[in-house]
Amino acid sequence: MRRHMHATAFCLGVSIVIAGVVGLRAQTQAQSSIEEIRRELLGLPYYGVHDFLAFKYDKGAVVLMGYAYHPSLKIDAQRAVKRAAGVDEVKNAIEELPPSLMDDELRWKVYYSIYRDPFLSRYAPGGGMLWGHRHALGGVLHPFGSGQFNGMEPAGDYPIHIVVKNGHVTLLGVVDNDGDKTLAYMKARQVPGSFDVKNELMVEDKNARSTSSH
Repeated sequence: MRRHMHATAFCLGVSIVIAGVVGLRAQTQAQSSIEEIRRELLGLPYYGVHDFLAFKYDKGAVVLMGYAYHPSLKIDAQRAVKRAAGVDEVKNAIEELPPSLMDDELRWKVYYSIYRDPFLSRYAPGGGMLWGHRHALGGVLHPFGSGQFNGMEPAGDYPIHIVVKNGHVTLLGVVDNDGDKTLAYMKARQVPGSFDVKNELMVEDKNARSTSSH
């Protein structure tokens, strides 16, 4: 009886170890796929400040969301994600923004209002704060409010993406602190011609980043 109990305990222990190894391997493979998906999206030549892309990966299935200002970005993003290792299927829910001269004018007015501000200019191209390649996003960012992309991985080279649709402005991306998030919102609100401004910027959690780097 005692020998049988020892054998049972041994088998149980081996099973737990094997399950742990398998689980760790699956987690590592999933993280590798997520990073490759992000690299593919960041490499899209026409992905700019007036678009925004986010994705969710789960066991080979990818959900793509966001807004495409450039006409070919939606299909290009889907093709890029399909090239990533570990991706079996892609659900493309990216919304294509309608062409509008009024929206185009508003896009650039908001862009200059934000990126030429003395406090926010460090986020502009060449300002040293482009976040797409610099940050490992998993577990490092925390969203403020639920937001339409809650739980998804953001991917973009611009810290502050400016999405405009029919006169409605949405700020998406990542900034360093709450003050910059509020200031970006105020600068967008100061631009005449918009119906409203939604502030869905996320703030980087530096404590999480320093913890994850150890």
